[in-house]
Order: sequence, then C-alpha cells, then structure tokens
Amino acid sequence: MKLSQSLNENISCLSRLLPLEESFDLMHRTLTLGKTRAFFLGVNGFCKTEILQQILSDLQDPLYVQEEEITDITAYVNAKIGYVQTSLADSWDTILQNVLSGPAALFVDGFAQAILIDVRTYPARSIAEPDLERATRGSRDGFVETLLSNANLIRRRVRAADLCFAMHSVGTDSHTDVAVAYLGHAVNRELLGKLTDTIDSLKATSLTMGTKSLEELLLPKRWWNPLPAIQMTERPDVACSYLLEGHILVLVDNSPLVMILPCTIFQFTQSPEDYYKSPSVGTYFRLIRFLCIPVSLLLMPLFLLAGAWFPEFSASIGLLAEEEITPQRLFFYVMAVELLLDLFKYSSSVSSGKFSGSLSIVGGLLIGDMAVGMNWASVEVLFYAAVTLLSSLSLTSTEFSDGIRLYRMLLVAATGFLGLPGFLAGLFLVLLSVATTPTFGGFSYFWPLFPFNGKALGRLLLRSPTPKAQPTKVWDRGEIHT
Repeated sequence: MKLSQSLNENISCLSRLLPLEESFDLMHRTLTLGKTRAFFLGVNGFCKTEILQQILSDLQDPLYVQEEEITDITAYVNAKIGYVQTSLADSWDTILQNVLSGPAALFVDGFAQAILIDVRTYPARSIAEPDLERATRGSRDGFVETLLSNANLIRRRVRAADLCFAMHSVGTDSHTDVAVAYLGHAVNRELLGKLTDTIDSLKATSLTMGTKSLEELLLPKRWWNPLPAIQMTERPDVACSYLLEGHILVLVDNSPLVMILPCTIFQFTQSPEDYYKSPSVGTYFRLIRFLCIPVSLLLMPLFLLAGAWFPEFSASIGLLAEEEITPQRLFFYVMAVELLLDLFKYSSSVSSGKFSGSLSIVGGLLIGDMAVGMNWASVEVLFYAAVTLLSSLSLTSTEFSDGIRLYRMLLVAATGFLGLPGFLAGLFLVLLSVATTPTFGGFSYFWPLFPFNGKALGRLLLRSPTPKAQPTKVWDRGEIHT
C-alpha cells in the first residue's frame, strides 16, 4: 500500500495501523517546516534524541531553511538534511518496518513519500568474554545482542574490500534482522545462493530464541540426531578464522550467537586456546581433547559391561573392589550416579555464580559420600563417573557434549539390560545416528575424513604454526546436494 500526497490521509492511515494514542512509547507530533505541514513519528528509546533534536531544530529554523514551501522533497532532503543515514520510502510496509526497528519517519504534506532518518540506538550490554568459550590468553571481547555491534567486531578484524553483510528479514510479526556475512573471493556461491533462498522463503511468525530458532528453521533435525548440525560461537576471533577459510556467517539481531556454515563434526573439537599457545603445546592439548570424546562416550558403558557381565575379567584386572556386587546393583549404581551428575551440572549452570562453585564441589563430595554410605553407589562408580564428567567438560562445545551425553545414556541402558549384544547394538545405533546427522547444503558431516582430505585432516589433528595455517584457498568439501 502506497502513501497519499495528503498529510491528513497519511495521519489517519497511521492511526489505523498503529496505536498512536494508546501506546506510550510511540512519539508523534505535527510540525511546520516553513509554510509546509509535516508529521513526525518515532519510537521512544530507539532514537538518538540529541541528533534528532538538532535535525528538527534546523528544519524549523527560518535562517537555515529559507524556502517557505517545499516543492521537491528529494532536493529538500539532499540540501537541508545533513544527516548521512537518510532515505525516502513510499510503501507503508517499508515505513512501518523501519519505524518499529528504530529509524524515525517524517511525513511532509503534498508528497507521497516519507523521509526515513536512521537515528536508531538500542539498549545493549557491554562487550565481554563469553562464559562458555573462555581462553587463558587472547582477546576478551565477545558478540552481544546488537547486530551492528557484532558486524563491527568482525569488520574490525577482517578489513577485506569484498567482505559483505547481506541483510534479510525473518518473521511476519518480529521482522528480525538477519545478516549473512561472507568473503566474495572465498565463498561457495552455490551454498550462498541456497542459504539466501532458504532464508527468504522461511515461513515463521518470529525468531523467539534468536539464532537457535533460525537454526531449527534452516535445518530441521530428527529426534535421533542429538549432535549439533550447525556450529555457533560467541567469539569474534573464532568467527573470523572460519570466515577467512571460506565459511559463511549468519548473524541474528538480539542474539550473541553467530552461526558458521557449512559444518562438520571436527569443528566441535577445535578451541581458540590451541592458537594462544605454542604449536607443540596446542597440539598436545588438542590430542587430549580428541581422546576425551571416546572416553566420555565409552568409559561408563565399558565399565558396566565388564563389571556386570564379565565378573571374572573385572576381578582379574581389579576393576571392582567389592566382588559380591550383583549385575543389577551395579547397573543401578551407574544409572543413579549418571542422573546425579546431570542434576549437579544443571543446578550449577542455572544457579547464581555466587553459589554454583560451592554447590558443585561441596555438594558433590557430601552427596557422593552419603551415597556410598547408604549403599546407593560405590567408590569405583564415582571414580569412573568423575573421569567421564571431566572428559565431557573438556569438550569446547556444550551442545556437542550434551549429544555425547545422550549417546552414553543409550549405551548404558542397552548394556545394563542386554549385556554385550546390547552394547554392540547400542554402539551401532550411535554410529548410525552420527552418520545420518544432516548438514546444511548436504556437505559431508565427516569432512575431511570423508571425502578424504589429508592436508585438512592434518591441520585439524595438529596445531599448525601460523605461517603454514594461512587460508590461501578454500578447501574442497565436495559437491553441494539440493
């Protein structure tokens, strides 16, 4: 729907479209620019008051604006409004979307166009290091909930001329701003086109949970695929390193998380900590982190398998100090400790920082000791559960760690009920679930292992020195699948 040349008709239309008199945060007033009537509209708290006040003051100053009547709105904007971020719009949809996003609108009598003045400012927290991606050395900044600030953090590190932030809008009600960032010389154009078409065709009312909601809209997953299919980060240095390698970044307004496309399983084993240490030390800790994945997945099921179903073997290697323990009791011990660890992990993550440390340490010691005394657990089970928990916490991606957690519970349950056949069947289901994890664009989830790329695999397993780790070209990830 287009604007009318009559200011009164435009004001009447605004009154029908917006609750001008009921909503306290909608600022509006009638102005006189020389002898021409105008109407101002903006959202209180979204506009920089000082800049807006200066612009309107100049437009009403007879010494500054010598014309008594406005005859050409384009020439008027170019000559009399010195603010850079100014444009004209003639569609009500465009005007309303802009006003509700922050820019102010100025309607002038006699013209079927409104002047949009982008003086927006959003309430934002200060930039700080993300809690879940901390590094002992390196930068201490992190993404925030403002899209423009996040784009600035990326452009501050990557000053390439072909760095582009393509803007999209998602949600019929929320009209959430979504920016797709890429390097023109390195991006996979086919993947970029598929991503752009998918975002523009999304049917959603709003992105309630920001980046997470967009992830589930872009790549719907089945319930038997708990592993993450899209990598997210709150660290600008991590996002920029992937950007320089040819990946695509997706930024969502009101969310500090940035999506990285395409995604492989090996990306969840990387940590910025490796690159803030020497190559040898970084390689050592990276290999330790790789080792923690099978330990977190298989240690407890293998302990249960040996202790409950092969007592002679477990007695020969001293796996259990109590030889009279029955398979049913050992299975109960393992499940009880697993659930208690989940309870501690969840409660410490949602509780206040003043209490989470003491809650997880002191509470774990007290309840563990009482569980052993009440015959609800054994010392051996607590030990192997503690090693499993430490292995899980060493994984940099909490979403990846939670997926491994669900796989471990499946293996424990299958082993406890069926023994060795159950363990093998559960392991097969886990491998099948991992192999069928979907990825956006149809790229292999196991690249560079399949399709095999020895050079890329070596860089993932070993921390390369900086001169050898420069992204000189985009690694071939195979053909895209539609």
